[in-house]
Amino acid sequence: MGEVVEEITLVNVRDAANARSGFIKEADVRKVTVDAVVDTGAGPLVITEALRQRLGLDIEKDTSVHLAGDVLQKCTVAEAVDIFWKDRSTLSRPLVLPAGHETLLGVIPLEDMDLRVNPVDRCLEGVHGDEWVRQVR
Repeated sequence: MGEVVEEITLVNVRDAANARSGFIKEADVRKVTVDAVVDTGAGPLVITEALRQRLGLDIEKDTSVHLAGDVLQKCTVAEAVDIFWKDRSTLSRPLVLPAGHETLLGVIPLEDMDLRVNPVDRCLEGVHGDEWVRQVR
């Protein structure tokens, strides 16, 4: 199938709430647009420590994950970010891996945004076309 890379924007949820409440200016909301590898083998959003710091995200807890090749890796879970892809968005608490890793967009945010991988065109597309249909099961 080949690698699928999509541009997503990550927004610090705490900053966005503070801007809505008038505590900070909208311009001060920390957000970053990155190229993310769409990884259907990953569950959550995965970001690097450098990206966590750029977004100003606090660490919520330490954890461990199994990477490809069944390698056990210590990592952290950061506070929530909003993930934006085109006209869709979802909330996620990303796993944070050390330097050398890339941003991974896993299946949990993909499903929440009603997206799937189009292997022919190597891109994301809506499961229900352009209509965003949320699943409640």
